[in-house]
Amino acid sequence: MDATAGPLALVAGAGRLPELVAASLDRAGRPFRVLAVRGFTERAMRRRADAVVDLLDIPGTLRILKAWAPEAVVPAGSVARPSPAALLNAAHAVRNRDILRALAGGDDRLLRAVLALLEENGHRVLGVHEVAPDLLGQAGRLGRHAPDQEAERSIATGRAMLAALSPFDVGQAAVVTAERVIAVEGPEGTDRMLARARTLLRKPFGYGTAGLGAVLVKLPKLGQDLRIDLPAIGPRTIDRAAAAGCAGLAIGASHTLVIDVERTVAAADAAGLFLIGLEVTP
Repeated sequence: MDATAGPLALVAGAGRLPELVAASLDRAGRPFRVLAVRGFTERAMRRRADAVVDLLDIPGTLRILKAWAPEAVVPAGSVARPSPAALLNAAHAVRNRDILRALAGGDDRLLRAVLALLEENGHRVLGVHEVAPDLLGQAGRLGRHAPDQEAERSIATGRAMLAALSPFDVGQAAVVTAERVIAVEGPEGTDRMLARARTLLRKPFGYGTAGLGAVLVKLPKLGQDLRIDLPAIGPRTIDRAAAAGCAGLAIGASHTLVIDVERTVAAADAAGLFLIGLEVTP
């Protein structure tokens, strides 16, 4: 079935992604309704929400989706461990023990459990990359700058290392210089990994020259379900990579969300960093 036909149910989590997806769907003329998650959805999307649910109110969510009968459900935005506002419906939380067990295992397990439950109830689940492809970074050079020979070596090392680590469910990113891995993303996320790389690439007290050809490589894991965890970068990523001493960024083409693409590319150009999209087969 074509991912561009029929009405959608956009389940809006935290962050700007739901707003960006909504704007993309508006541009494409694609009908959709917004289901906000209490305690997570940002104000802009709460204002245009057609319904609001508590994170653990699974019966209520399923009732709404059954009434809407969407062509597909599109989760967008982060949904981490519940905030106090998200736990207002405590009675439902107690009854949904499967969801609570998934919650104890971390955010990914929670999202996988919720997606499985939606599919078990007959709902097709699509990812942002399937309904808003214009938000993804494309293959090739995205800005003015291109990687030099040292950076190309770093990219090759980063690709090989991240592919080898895919079965172990670690992060999606690494900072690499030539054939040396400086830092690998863990649960702390890309920003904190870049802060760690900054201290490792430079001499004590922040002085000295960064490693030659240092590159932030960010790619989806092999076999990764992009509906749950779509790699993303934005202007802040560029700033953090520049501060860490990176020469540029290499991302998975058509598999990485680029937040505010014009600002992101402009930031890379201004900082003298290259930004390229790599062909990947996740």
